[in-house]
Amino acid sequence: MRIMGLDFGTKTVGVAVCDPTGLIAQGLETITRREDHKLRATLRRIEELAAQYQIETIVLGYPKNMDDTIGERAERTEEFAQILRRRTGLPVILWDERLTTVAADEILAEKGVPAGERKKEIDRVAAGIILQDYLDNA
Repeated sequence: MRIMGLDFGTKTVGVAVCDPTGLIAQGLETITRREDHKLRATLRRIEELAAQYQIETIVLGYPKNMDDTIGERAERTEEFAQILRRRTGLPVILWDERLTTVAADEILAEKGVPAGERKKEIDRVAAGIILQDYLDNA
């Protein structure tokens, strides 16, 4: 069963997929858009990747506040999840993503990626962390 992990941000979406056994997540790419509300090309790319990797489920990072409340970013993520469900016809699971960007930054720093270069990779790595956490704990 192939699962896709997404880290939805204001202007980027990090994408990860798992291996066919459903055990190992791998960051795939970062989809970039010019404006927050311009989602057409982003959704088209997610659909292409879902078809290419024969995705059956999408795990979408859910940015709850540290006190477990739902803020504006989480509300936007809920809206994006609804759009994904309609566009792809796939189940979309919201998965707590607190501190994944911090963890992704630490991983990239440990790999020796310069601070200026990390921004290009951080969303892809965060998507991989979100998906791996789901695979390990769901």
